[in-house]
Amino acid sequence: MRLRSLISLLFLLFLTSSAYARLVSVRPSSTDLIISDGINGGNLALVSAEEKEEACEQTYGFMPCTKTALGNVFLILVYGFLMFTAATYLSAGSELLLEILGPGIVGGLFLPMLGALPDAMLIMVSGLSGDAATAQTQVSVGMGLLAGSTVMLLTVIWGTCTVVGKCDLRDNIAVNNQDTKGFHLKDSGVTVDVWTSYAARIMAISVIPFIIVQLPQMLDSTSGRHLAVLVALILSVVMLISYCVYQVFQPWIQRRRLAFAKHKHVISGILKHLKQHALGRLLDDEGQPDEHVIRKLFETIDANKDGHLSAAELKALIIGISFEDIDFDKDDAVGKVLQDFDKTLDEQVDQEEFVRGIKHWLIQAMGAAGPSGPDAGPRTMKFLDHFHVQTKREHALLGDNENGENDEESGEVADPKWITIKAALLLLLGAAIAAAFADPLVDTVNNFSAATGIPSFFISFIALPLATNSSEAVSAIIFASRKKIRTASLTFSELCGGVTMNNILCLSVFLAIVYLRGLTWNFSSEVLVILIVCLVMGGFASFRTTYPLWTCFIAYLLYPFSLGLVYILDYWFGWS
Repeated sequence: MRLRSLISLLFLLFLTSSAYARLVSVRPSSTDLIISDGINGGNLALVSAEEKEEACEQTYGFMPCTKTALGNVFLILVYGFLMFTAATYLSAGSELLLEILGPGIVGGLFLPMLGALPDAMLIMVSGLSGDAATAQTQVSVGMGLLAGSTVMLLTVIWGTCTVVGKCDLRDNIAVNNQDTKGFHLKDSGVTVDVWTSYAARIMAISVIPFIIVQLPQMLDSTSGRHLAVLVALILSVVMLISYCVYQVFQPWIQRRRLAFAKHKHVISGILKHLKQHALGRLLDDEGQPDEHVIRKLFETIDANKDGHLSAAELKALIIGISFEDIDFDKDDAVGKVLQDFDKTLDEQVDQEEFVRGIKHWLIQAMGAAGPSGPDAGPRTMKFLDHFHVQTKREHALLGDNENGENDEESGEVADPKWITIKAALLLLLGAAIAAAFADPLVDTVNNFSAATGIPSFFISFIALPLATNSSEAVSAIIFASRKKIRTASLTFSELCGGVTMNNILCLSVFLAIVYLRGLTWNFSSEVLVILIVCLVMGGFASFRTTYPLWTCFIAYLLYPFSLGLVYILDYWFGWS
């Protein structure tokens, strides 16, 4: 259906570009091609379109163009839809490729780049058109798109995802699929995993090239601007490579972190179980592990009374403990316990090793509680409860998806070969459409700006991100609406990742054009807006994993604030 609409739209564009007409205009003084108007003896003259002054220049020599405001609005909508279609095809092809090849190289390298490809195309053509003077004028379209995409993702889309994904908050954590609090500003919201916080920190760091390229203007220096562009370009390319490498290895890092969190949860479960079955307190009056009580526990667990705990006895202990629906491999858990306790490497734990191991675990639990946690001694049970809740929360925030929480379609891929071919065709088609219609869209924006007197920056800031980021925005909102911690984490991680790619990939393209063509960097107000929005939202998301509903108002308000700030700085204070 989408392909049929695309073909129909391309056919309409072909008919529009192929149509020529003779314009009828009043020219009483001319005797060329005079005809009667049939009214009061007046005359009309036939004038060819080529004879009209300031005729628009067709992109590629055949694409339709117009000098009227309404005509350019129509063309912006048409070209914008085509760029939206390109982004959709690129997204669909990327997901199919990910389904076949999995994360790693595909998820870490190709997906982020392909997602930013339409924006990068538009930025590139905005600075490559015509001579240097023309490029200097048109490059504001690229900067408007760069700033607009970043601001839209972190404001309008971020706030909307918070609203549609909200769940009831219990102990400051969202409850999956439970939304009974309505629009309560504090008791309703979304929770994301810790990886989203890392993504937000990376996003905040990615604004460093903007700061570097802006330094000469901040210092009121004109001599170092070209050098600053080069330094910022090199740094942005290095950050792009580093980010892609991180994305490639991020699944492996996540699995390691998740395994460690599960082991900590096993430790807390065993300590709680031992406390419940201990003949006395695990800690003495001074808050130190009580070796006498721990030795009695060893004797209780040592079923065959041989003075050693075998792997089978440790497994029986773990199986008898309720771990509150957290799934893990029991044999793997036994292996990790043996690693902690068995220092003689004889595949069993004697009494001294057991005492040292439990003492180490208790000290670790006390350290995790910190100075603000419950005291040791007589309140050991509260102390261990605190450690247990803490480890369970850490496990949940790491985004474990092995507990049946995955509501995505599962199963084997039907036909890997066919899906690979389909993915390649979608990627090629999306890239071809983006490459073909990026230049006409930039020309149309400039024509509309000339016809209306509206600066091209504001047109590209508001309109173009709707075309290039619509597919990503719709996908994010749909994911968020599933009202689960995991889907919310994916949603906000993708938003942060999209902005990061804008800040490094798209900026790299932009800086390369500015440097190679010798253009002037005069985008102080735009850079300030990007810095404010990225640092506010990135700083907020970096240090918390729960976003109450009231936070959506911060996101929404930053959008008109950004537009107003650019307008005031550019047209009231004359920033450049």
